[in-house]
Amino acid sequence: MTAVIIMKENESDVGRVIITLDEYRISRGISKHKIVLGAGVQRTQLQNYCKNSVARVDLGVLARICAFLGCELSDIMRYEPPQD
Repeated sequence: MTAVIIMKENESDVGRVIITLDEYRISRGISKHKIVLGAGVQRTQLQNYCKNSVARVDLGVLARICAFLGCELSDIMRYEPPQD
């Protein structure tokens, strides 16, 4: 499942950020439990990132996840520009 964060402004004006963490972990066979333990994040936090229920993105959480997974932010999220 791909998580999508929609910006406050009109989506057609600014585009959107899509969190692909769940796709990344599934493609590498990494369980959510391993990420919770290895990255030191709460299960509900991880679940929110995987399902796009994040009220505010926490850069510290993203940094810990990337450090544990050995990946870049661009591996677990992407920007989609506005469609014309």
